[in-house]
Amino acid sequence: METYYHPADLGKFSEMGKGNPELWQKFMSYYSAVFAEGALSEREKALIALAVAHAVQCPYCIDAYTQACLEKGSNVEEMTEAVHVACAIRGGASLVHGVQMRNVAGKLSM
Repeated sequence: METYYHPADLGKFSEMGKGNPELWQKFMSYYSAVFAEGALSEREKALIALAVAHAVQCPYCIDAYTQACLEKGSNVEEMTEAVHVACAIRGGASLVHGVQMRNVAGKLSM
């Protein structure tokens, strides 16, 4: 089936370094440091990344962090709950921007 996103393209991510290897290395160093064990475990960071991947709707990230979560010991129930957290935050962010709409509507209605 032809889709806009091709799962095989995830494996081509490193090709982004070809245009500017120096910036790619800086990004990869930072990325590696972010996901290293720290105050949060690698497992916890993978769950956060999975939730963020859903919030930003990146299918490549969803694939990558689903796999990372499973490899780091998360189960589908935990992963699903993380997705629901992302949904709640994204939905709440939409609703709270309704205050802006109400403020503008109030000014224009005067």
